[in-house]
Amino acid sequence: MRRPVAIRLSAATATLALAAATGATLSAAASTAAAAASGATGYASQNGGTTGGAGGQTVRATTGTAIHQALCSRASSTTPIIIQVEGTINHGNTSKVSGGSCSTAADKIELKQVSNVTIVGVGSGAVFDQLGIHIRESSSIVIQNVTVRNVKKSGSPTSNGGDAIGMESDVRNVWVDHATLEASGGEAEGFDGLFDMKDNTQYVTLSYSVLRNSGRGGLIGSSETDRSNGYVTFHHNLYENIDSRAPLLRGGIAHIYNNHYVNLTKSGINSRAGAKARVDNNYFEDSRDVLGTFYTDEAGSWQVNGNIFDNVTWSERAADNNPAGPNPQSNTSVSIPYSYALDAASCVPGIVSQTAGANKGLRVSDGSCSAQSPDPTTPTPTDPTPTPTGPTGTNLSLTAGADGSSKASGTSYGNVRDGDVGTYWSPAGATGSVSVKWDSAATVSRAVVREVAGSAVTAWKLVNADTGAVLASGSSTGAISFPTTSLKKLTFQITEASGTPRIAELETYAG
Repeated sequence: MRRPVAIRLSAATATLALAAATGATLSAAASTAAAAASGATGYASQNGGTTGGAGGQTVRATTGTAIHQALCSRASSTTPIIIQVEGTINHGNTSKVSGGSCSTAADKIELKQVSNVTIVGVGSGAVFDQLGIHIRESSSIVIQNVTVRNVKKSGSPTSNGGDAIGMESDVRNVWVDHATLEASGGEAEGFDGLFDMKDNTQYVTLSYSVLRNSGRGGLIGSSETDRSNGYVTFHHNLYENIDSRAPLLRGGIAHIYNNHYVNLTKSGINSRAGAKARVDNNYFEDSRDVLGTFYTDEAGSWQVNGNIFDNVTWSERAADNNPAGPNPQSNTSVSIPYSYALDAASCVPGIVSQTAGANKGLRVSDGSCSAQSPDPTTPTPTDPTPTPTGPTGTNLSLTAGADGSSKASGTSYGNVRDGDVGTYWSPAGATGSVSVKWDSAATVSRAVVREVAGSAVTAWKLVNADTGAVLASGSSTGAISFPTTSLKKLTFQITEASGTPRIAELETYAG
């Protein structure tokens, strides 16, 4: 029997004055809300649907404390609210707030015993830095257009058991959309899962999101006996540089379609302990054991349709290792209760690169391998890349070549000089360099370094690669001026970063 979601209905005691003091601003006009574009998809559209804070008051928050204050200032724990978040949320600006309509904590964004809440990134972007979002005993929650990075379960600081987004204890109807969830390592480095569901969590959709650079993508069920979770949809997501759990499914049903998997090093979709996974039109690339039952003799099952396996390797079968390949075949049948449009697997890498992740303008697939913007009547809560004030004139990098010290999987040096802020280069680690270069010397006196919103460069040098001379250095990117220099190669060197750097453009100008 399904346990009811616990919702507290006591009146709020916090005041609007306190909300202002903690960094929140409130608007009575619901029509100005940057609500979720379109509506929940997949299993989050079932069981009555997932509407989040639609129709409620809109609050702007720039600190974690302000997010908590917005929850605590409602009339009740079920009063709809849309919380627009801009800026970096971290341990330093997140405190516990008390009230009758909330139950918060200082070390995480706590959505506990509440319903009808939307958290959406707006403006120049919302980054939850080393601080996770925790959902417990709650329902009808929408999280959209946010970046959550480097949340640890051990070390300093700690938050939310290590999960970027974690759901636990009687959770119903959660839609996470256009999010970027990332870590900088695995369990040995203090990180856990990016997207976890435990203890009776049901009717969840993760869509158009990026999960990267983690030992564990996420799980459904904390142990072989925790089988009360399920009805989860994963679609149009990018899983990149993940060891395993993409996802791990214990019991329950998952629908997994139109996702792009790149560099899964140990295993991917792990259906076990009686779970059923329907796996449609995904693109698996440069990975190992992307589907099967792994690390247990308690089998799960799968139905496969239209997937592409590009340079996928498969291990030998053993008692606790049952890969679906090298020629995956269905061993169950899964009926899907909602409508959906499948993109062809061959175009999944392209459509996912255009749509998945925070600060992509909430673009979605139209079901025919093309990206489209949300309904123009719906305000778009995004400003894809903060545009630094820079010089006018011709960007000399557009006619240059490019190289560098290293590049993360799926990125390219050439992305920094293609004029497209939707593409980027990342080093293989937290530091590295990228260069633009010309066949004959160019005269340069200014540069503009454009980071993708949520990038993490904290120290850099701009170097004349011909001579090794440092032309400029700093701790924040943007427009950079330096003495007029004639050179064939200009290098942007990242010497320190708090997470994964992502450089969209390295522009150069004569003046």
